[in-house]
Amino acid sequence: MSDQGSNSKTPDGGAAGRPAVPEGLAPKRSRRIYLLPNALTTAALFCGFYAIVQAMNQHFEQSAIAVFIAMVLDSLDGRVARLTNTESAFGEMYDSLSDMVAFGVAPALIIYEWSLRGLGKWGWLAAFVYVAGAAMRLARFNANIGVVDKRFFQGLPSPSAAALVAGLVWVVTDLRDTHWITLSRQDLAWPAWVLTVYAGLTMVSIAPFYSFKGINLKKSVPFIFVIALMLALVLISADPPVVLFALALGYGLSGYLVWFWLWKTGRPLPWRAPRARQAGKGGDQV
Repeated sequence: MSDQGSNSKTPDGGAAGRPAVPEGLAPKRSRRIYLLPNALTTAALFCGFYAIVQAMNQHFEQSAIAVFIAMVLDSLDGRVARLTNTESAFGEMYDSLSDMVAFGVAPALIIYEWSLRGLGKWGWLAAFVYVAGAAMRLARFNANIGVVDKRFFQGLPSPSAAALVAGLVWVVTDLRDTHWITLSRQDLAWPAWVLTVYAGLTMVSIAPFYSFKGINLKKSVPFIFVIALMLALVLISADPPVVLFALALGYGLSGYLVWFWLWKTGRPLPWRAPRARQAGKGGDQV
């Protein structure tokens, strides 16, 4: 008889026929490959690749929009996997590789082709700082799963950094088409350089950015929240490039404001507080 449905235990606490998970270690995720969440991840990867192709063809508005679509898809695949109980180790690794393309390589290439190319060596160095920051940000995130406070991200998330860079390209292109500004993309080379380097370095900083994972979507809310959501959707639809870039810029600065507030009030960073409490309980043991 197969032990798949058996509840018998071995003397060391594991299920019969299965090795017990050592104390203090999280159980291994399933190695299976599930269709629905990985289909969303593949769609996000496609958007990142499409953004690169469009940037190479000088279609910058389409490439920037593709990055924002990838952000939506990336926010869905993990939630779908949790809701359908289809989380897996393959899905985690695949999602990180997709993020590296859509939010690491694609935004760097877009901003380089859009404006940084004219700066010569300084242009491609800024693009590389962004790519390296995205790679290290994703690696640190995977290494710190289960260690940091889930309410905060350690450093700017790569999708938000991509929104900053791609959002600048989109908003300037849109404002030029509507004759609100007359500056060319070459005129904005150095502001684009500053924003690219800022996004790259902020991804590997220790500034705490709120993750919004503490919001319980199953909890009832007052009716005013429904009205606020409706107004937010109307505001975004009225002028997507300007509103989305403004939101990305505000979020990109929020981590440093929280960091300053924690320092001013003498409070530890979110991922250091649990360690301090644990050290207090365990005395001088290491």
